[in-house]
Amino acid sequence: MSNIIPGNNKHLTENDRIYIEEQLNLGTSFKDIARYLCKDPSTISKEIKLHRILDTAHLHTFNDSNNDCVKRFKCSKSNVCNHIIICEGHCASCSLCNRNCRDYVKDVCPRLIRAPYVCNGCSKARHRCSISHKYKYSAVYAHRKYREQLKESRSGLNLTKRQLRSIDRVVTPLITNGQSPYQIVANHPELNISVRTLYTYIDNGYLLARNIDLKRKPKFKPRKCHKTQIKDREVFINRTYKDFCKLNPEQFVEMDTVISAKGSSKVILTFFFVQEKLLLAFLLPRKTKGAVKNVFNRLESRLGVQTFANVFGTILTDRGSEFGDPESLEVNSAGLERTNIYYCDPMRSGQKGGIEQAHTMLRDIIPKGTCFEYLTQWDLNLIVNHINSTPKASIDGNTPYTLALEHFGIEVVRSLGLKPIPPDEVVLSPKLIK
Repeated sequence: MSNIIPGNNKHLTENDRIYIEEQLNLGTSFKDIARYLCKDPSTISKEIKLHRILDTAHLHTFNDSNNDCVKRFKCSKSNVCNHIIICEGHCASCSLCNRNCRDYVKDVCPRLIRAPYVCNGCSKARHRCSISHKYKYSAVYAHRKYREQLKESRSGLNLTKRQLRSIDRVVTPLITNGQSPYQIVANHPELNISVRTLYTYIDNGYLLARNIDLKRKPKFKPRKCHKTQIKDREVFINRTYKDFCKLNPEQFVEMDTVISAKGSSKVILTFFFVQEKLLLAFLLPRKTKGAVKNVFNRLESRLGVQTFANVFGTILTDRGSEFGDPESLEVNSAGLERTNIYYCDPMRSGQKGGIEQAHTMLRDIIPKGTCFEYLTQWDLNLIVNHINSTPKASIDGNTPYTLALEHFGIEVVRSLGLKPIPPDEVVLSPKLIK
């Protein structure tokens, strides 16, 4: 079973629901299902409780009274409903028993009041179970209900014209006075709306106030949508951040890419040695899996398989699509293992905070908006050497180059293309490569 950390903040898809149904039939726990789907276990629990349906296939069959009283097998009562015509049989076999008997106690299966909340995966066959009310989870039904609910929730406003006008009378004058939507909602609970809802009303033009009337929102750029994430979840099996933390390596390397401005397909592949605070950078012609693999192969040919495994033994990176083929990076052409790749959780760049901090120094020399079309590997080597010759307080005033020389040796340092820069000649501004 997968060890994927939950939390990718996306709706469940039809394939996700099919997987949930299959795993429920196999008796898999919510926790294991959530790991594979990259969700929180509570999401799986809510999905099942919200979309489970009453299994009516066994109801209204021959000799089935739909009696769900816990005492139905030992009860000997008769004529509890006081009909004029006295029944010849016991009340336990009558469909009116549960409605008329004062001693009625509903028999509920433990599977239905706690996880998994459905009969999927129950060891008892349907004809052997004596509980009349059975629930099941159907992926087809669940996804259809989800689509219907999604469509209804997004169709129009759930307000009358009068209610919308009363909200507008309160909100628009206060926004004109410079108040924020949060301030308005906090001071006027009678509006009975959230801050996000108020922003939506303003965005969609339902109120006289507009986004231009807000103090801060016109200054913000639209958020970027990350469409280059790894889609194959099988890649993350035994390679999640949780697995990395269990390993707890003393020496590991963080890996990432830096994107060019529009006008070039070139990308900078960066490595950051956490213990030495050492930065390496390699120019890729394009942001692809093959380009990343070529860099690994070149480094291995320079260092040798054993040295490469010692230096790059454990690598932590993000979920970018260029890192979507970990096996080709972990194993060389001869079938020998040379490294181990692990992935941070979604939207958690702080888990590899060292390389993110190193990128700030890189951006001091190559500012955002710079096109990489005329950038060369020689330029990157020069930039990296200046950055690695800068003393760091976190390593007691030493430079990353000095620690790399001490830990790896002169041969490895030379193979990586590193050279020291005299302290007074270090340049950390764009004029370095101009």
